[in-house]
Parts: sequence; C-alpha cells; structure tokens
Amino acid sequence: MSDMQYTYAVARIRALEVALFSSSVIEQLMSCKDEKQCLQFLKEKGWGDSDTPLDAEAILGREREKIWEVMKELEVDMSLFDVLSYENLFHNLKAAIKEVCTETTNPHIFYRDNAMPREVMIPIVKNKDWQALPENMRVCAQEAYETLLQTRDGQLCDVIVDRATLLAVYQAGKKSKEPIIQQYAESTVAVTDIRIAVRSQKTAKSMEFMNRALVECDSINIQQLAKAALSGAEALTAYLSDTDYAGAAEALAVSPSAFERWCDNRIIETIRPQKYNPFSAGPLVAYVLARENEIKTVRIILSGKQNGLEDDSIRERVREMYV
Repeated sequence: MSDMQYTYAVARIRALEVALFSSSVIEQLMSCKDEKQCLQFLKEKGWGDSDTPLDAEAILGREREKIWEVMKELEVDMSLFDVLSYENLFHNLKAAIKEVCTETTNPHIFYRDNAMPREVMIPIVKNKDWQALPENMRVCAQEAYETLLQTRDGQLCDVIVDRATLLAVYQAGKKSKEPIIQQYAESTVAVTDIRIAVRSQKTAKSMEFMNRALVECDSINIQQLAKAALSGAEALTAYLSDTDYAGAAEALAVSPSAFERWCDNRIIETIRPQKYNPFSAGPLVAYVLARENEIKTVRIILSGKQNGLEDDSIRERVREMYV
C-alpha cells in the first residue's frame, strides 16, 4: 500500500483508538472488588461478544481475535504484521519440540491464532521435516530438537529457540522499509537483551550462557552488557545508566516488577509517536501493539484479583497505556 492508500485505514484506526483503555479506565478496573466484578466491567465496556461467557480466557481470547478481524476488514497486507507474530510462532516450535521429545501432551500451551498452530507444528517435528518450516526457523528447530533429545536440558532448548526468535525479529526490522517495524525490532531486541542480562546476573549464569542467548543490536553493546552482568548488580546498573536504556536501571532499583513493567512500557514509548502519523503503516502496527499491551495489562489485573493480591502490588505491575 502507498502512503495515500493508508489514509482510509488510518482514519478507521483513529476512530477505534477512542475505545482503547486510558489510565483512568484501568484505574476503574483496578477499583473492582474481585475478578467477577472486573469481568462484568469489561463486558460493559464491550469486551467479548454477547455470547462470550463471563470467563477471563474467553473474553481476552475474543479481544485478540478482534484485533486481526479489524486488520483483515481494512484489507491491509497482513505480511506487515509478520514480525509481531514471531514470538508466538517460535513459542509453538518450542512447545512442539518438548511435546515430541518428552512424549507428554499439553495442547493448552500452544498459541492457536498463528500460521502454525499445534496441529501443524507437531507433525513437522515428529517427522523432522524441517524444510516445511519458514527458513528462519529451520536451523534452530533441528538444533533445539537434537539438543533436547541428547541432553534433556529444556532450558538450553529454550535458549536456542529464543535467540532465533530475536534474530528473526531483528532481521525483519533491518529488511523493512517501515520505520515503525525498524524501531519495534530494535527496541524489542535491546530490551530482551537487558532482560536476559538481568536474569543471568541474578542466577549467576556464565559468560558462555549469555553469549548463546544475547543478540547484537545497534543500540546496546552485548559484550559490555554481558561483562557488566557477570560483574554484579551494581556494575550492570552502572552500565545501563550510561545507555539509552537508563530507565531500566532506575526500575531495577525499585523492584523486579517495576523492571518488567519498564520493559513493556519501553515498547509503548517507541510506538506512541505514531498517533500523529496519518499517512503510513505506522498507526496500524501501533494499534495492534497497543491492543496487545491493553489485553496484557487487563490479564495482569485479573490474575492479581484472582490471587488476592493487594491493589498496590497489582498496580506496580500495570503497564502504561497507549492513549
């Protein structure tokens, strides 16, 4: 689509953005006394359909379906959103490898709304038909499968596939002509690298482990990041404070929950300028990410209510809204 062809689609998205939850709406949801009241509030806000049961997974699942129904109605080239699907797609690969290698069945851990759900992925892995996978999955699929069979090390299997996921995202960003895809890929890889370094520092992982997990990007030096993580929490915080991701250091000083919140908020900060961009694919991609963030935030609140967490504890985990 040309920039002018995006005009109608963006106008439609602008109308839909009005219904996105603001911070004040999230606060209203927070004020509900329990999960049931939260679900009733969501139904009143139009979440789910008239026949969707008063169930968290049913309502949230329906909202995710609505995102892609809107994009298809706009007749947008759906390949634009491929990079956003990689996390779920590669997750399904991991789940299939573990199911086949361990001979245990757990269909509920698979994502259904992507090009390769469980019923597609399992036969590929069982038959070791790696050529049936997208090109950017083939090498890691075979390596992860053979590694899990030989070592029974599920974490190492995860590292292999997770790194391939990041590489796929980053390469898609480099190839894309859309600035928002480029920015999304850069932020996603950098923030994930920081997450890996923080967790590696806390669990005393080796340099070898970090070298296997981290992916190079333009905005952060992964060798310096890994060395800082190996040197301890203070060194890691000091390194991050001198980068474009100083907010991560500030969040780490507060709590692990605050840090996880910062990671997701960083993506929202990346896409927020698209609210003022009327003639490109940017607002469409930003809307999808905003809705995913909205659903994730609602899930956090529902989970907190279900588990009886204090409101302050839930609020610390609540993500920043796009609007």
